[in-house]
Amino acid sequence: MIPKVYKEVIDLGDGREISIETGKLAKQAHGSVVVQSGNCMMLCTVVSNYKQSDVDFLPLTVDYREKFAASGRYPGGFFKREARPSDGEVLTMRLVDRVLRPLFPKDYHAETQVMIQLMSHDENVMPDAMAGLAASAAIQLSDFPFECAISEARVGRIDGKFIINPTRAQLLESDIDMMIGASADSVMMVEGEMDEISEEEMVEAIKFAHEAIKVQCAAQIRLAEAFGKKETREYESEREDDSLAKKIHDLAYDKVYAVAKAGSSKKERSTSFSEIKEEIKATFSEEELEDFGDLVSKYYAKAEKAAIRDLTLNEGLRLDGRKTDEIRPIWCEVDYLPSTHGSAIFTRGETQALATVTLGTSREANQIDMPSYEGEETFYLHYNFPPFSTGEARPIRGTSRREVGHGNLAQRALKGMIPADCPYTVRVVSEVLESNGSSSMATVCSGTMALMDAGIQLKKPVSGIAMGLISDGETGKYAVLSDILGDEDHLGDMDFKVTGTADGITACQMDIKVKGLSYEILVNALKQAANGRIHILGKLTDTIETPNTDVKAHAPKMVTRTIPGDYIGALIGPGGKVIQELQKATGTTIVINEVDEQGEVEILGTSQEGIDAVLAKIDSLLFKPQVGSVYEVKVIKMLDFGAVVEYMDAPGNEVLLHVSELAWERTENVSDVVNMGDVFDVKYFGVDPRTRKEKVSRKALLPRPPRPEGSEKPRGDRKPRQDRDRKDNK
Repeated sequence: MIPKVYKEVIDLGDGREISIETGKLAKQAHGSVVVQSGNCMMLCTVVSNYKQSDVDFLPLTVDYREKFAASGRYPGGFFKREARPSDGEVLTMRLVDRVLRPLFPKDYHAETQVMIQLMSHDENVMPDAMAGLAASAAIQLSDFPFECAISEARVGRIDGKFIINPTRAQLLESDIDMMIGASADSVMMVEGEMDEISEEEMVEAIKFAHEAIKVQCAAQIRLAEAFGKKETREYESEREDDSLAKKIHDLAYDKVYAVAKAGSSKKERSTSFSEIKEEIKATFSEEELEDFGDLVSKYYAKAEKAAIRDLTLNEGLRLDGRKTDEIRPIWCEVDYLPSTHGSAIFTRGETQALATVTLGTSREANQIDMPSYEGEETFYLHYNFPPFSTGEARPIRGTSRREVGHGNLAQRALKGMIPADCPYTVRVVSEVLESNGSSSMATVCSGTMALMDAGIQLKKPVSGIAMGLISDGETGKYAVLSDILGDEDHLGDMDFKVTGTADGITACQMDIKVKGLSYEILVNALKQAANGRIHILGKLTDTIETPNTDVKAHAPKMVTRTIPGDYIGALIGPGGKVIQELQKATGTTIVINEVDEQGEVEILGTSQEGIDAVLAKIDSLLFKPQVGSVYEVKVIKMLDFGAVVEYMDAPGNEVLLHVSELAWERTENVSDVVNMGDVFDVKYFGVDPRTRKEKVSRKALLPRPPRPEGSEKPRGDRKPRQDRDRKDNK
């Protein structure tokens, strides 16, 4: 017997719907929903342990997986089973995590898992846009201490009109691809890429998405009420001691304020703060520290945060002595690494990124093989964040989710500026060597310069900046911080990274931590970010004003040539023999792709001679002599009945010059007229209807010798043929 099912339907306003259903699947989970749009279905389950973990943070895991069966496919590779998550899945996990995590109580430390699975795929529905909705809906059905319903929506814009949750095909026409996460009251997360839009246009897109999210939040609440809203579970809260909090605040605040105002370096500042903390701890006995030492650390951190925020709001000063809109000193360098195809260093304060560029053929494209999407990227960026960049020693266990997310943001910032006719597959790798402030934005800047150094003809250079916001809801005072430090990253009410050209925004990532942030403040913050971007952009163009006109001497040159599809086999040869020998002889890499029944030939090589040799081979392959035309040929083989000649304009194209076409005079031996290696002109007559072979002639270009006197009777003295035939028959 099928259990009772509860369902809510969300109308997207253009004939499409999203349904949320519960009661049928995964009933032992603390909350489970099936979210469906078209044929796309995803199951989300949530579970949270009833016992608090012995940690001082929320051990939340958001896991998003796409099952290959959802699109009727097998996993690629040797083992036919889904394994580690793809980058696309990791990016979806991060989008959901960033909205959910702030809505749990700060003292809730129970192990919590949110698992989202794509069970059925629809090519007209992008599932990542519904993952946040599914996660929140499942939590609403649970007894978790969770502040309020949230949802996420993708917004696109085609011909000036905004669209909620566009299809992948629509995104190709859209100049905006943004994901917004929000509750009914407040926008909490923004991430996406844009085609050089203005700050006002970006805010309008956020507003449009927020209206759709309000409808989705209301649907979740209705579903929870129909299903039966559970009582929020009780859990063991952290200890609190108001008198202790006040004591530590009074001991620490003024000292921290003074250190913060001194404008010292990261190391000096860190040492001073540690000394203040130790002084405070020294005022307590060992027994007291054993009893409530964790509270001392907690309340000191609060006092430190309050003092630093107040310094900025009251005096407009920051930890390193800068004003709110001031950017740290910048220095840049290009062509630093001699053997790479392009390289650049970008250093801003205590943040440094070294970017490299590698150029290749379509064979090096990044293959994307997900149940929801198959394709390839001919431009991609990888970001590495080693522990030494922050002066730490810790285990390295593969690429972290953070590295995937930061690399993706930088890739989205730059990819729109790669020209459509760029023949190369381009890989950018950013090595973060120092970090105190946004290394992802340093990656955008170093990546821009490395691409220009490599000779990639960027449409426009791109820069990026990380911004912060500190606000006081009671007084209405706020401060927007340009180029935030690592220490400022966690004390603000909004962290946002914005990239763009001189003409507009190309990508952004925002995490908004304060409720009810006004759109007016958001626009002002974005405009201050624009000023910072332009300043940084000037530093980049001072270092390398325009892209190098050509790739480096040691970098591969790329030439593409289109050939008719019928000739692909001839260029490859039996078993690949022709193309393999050609690559070996010329020192090139040749890739042939069949597109629209034509062959797209990519020739990659460091030697122009080698590339020219391949082009000559292709020209030779495509060579078709025209009837009546004259061509220069070379004798390559001598035969009893003629000479085999090769067209000089098309090496490898051979034709037989018959002995009868060598000269007007009777030729007994071919060598009497031509020899091996002789070069001369011939006339092309097309295919001889008698022999059905191509015919060329040398004698046709020679003057015809006069006939000897008396060798032929005058035409008037000859009898008609019919008379001669009658005479012969008598």
